[in-house]
Amino acid sequence: MQKYNLQCQVKMKRKVYIAGESKFVVPNLLKQDFKADRPNQKWVTDITYLPYGEKMLYLSTIMDLYNNEIIAYKVSETQEVKLVLDTLEAACKGRETHEVILHSDQGAQYTSYAFQELAKEKGITTSMSRKGNCFDNAVIESFHSSLKSEEFNTQNRVHLTNTIVLEKVESYMYYYNYIRPFKKLNCHSPVEFRTMAA
Repeated sequence: MQKYNLQCQVKMKRKVYIAGESKFVVPNLLKQDFKADRPNQKWVTDITYLPYGEKMLYLSTIMDLYNNEIIAYKVSETQEVKLVLDTLEAACKGRETHEVILHSDQGAQYTSYAFQELAKEKGITTSMSRKGNCFDNAVIESFHSSLKSEEFNTQNRVHLTNTIVLEKVESYMYYYNYIRPFKKLNCHSPVEFRTMAA
């Protein structure tokens, strides 16, 4: 290409926005401090792809950094704002949410007016990673990576139905919260650690 003075045309990347939604970017309050002294002090959230079934699925998860417990998750066939709203509603059910810091990336779902408004209604302060910095939300990203490698990548990409994908997500969540021991929790599972500390 250099010899003939040729250059390939690079397609410009388009930013993805949700139609009709405002974009609210908030400061990074977490600043990679992933330690919490009590439950419902710091939560982290993210969406990940589940490309293992008949259709692409999307998993939205909220984790409490106190004990790394997954306090809410939802799976959907779309990445619309409703997915993160439903996840947040589930996380808030039966919990004291005033003064919670909820950290996310700058995805369109989290910068939407609807998400920011719901968080405000619940007394939650939102925080966001710096643009393009995955380390700012490393704990939840690491969790999603573990779920995929431990539950799906061992399958040698066998074709699964969406029902099986959902079942596998559900069984992994139960294993992670109730059975899996963590060094940082003195070799207790997240739920066991929370129960003992209560």
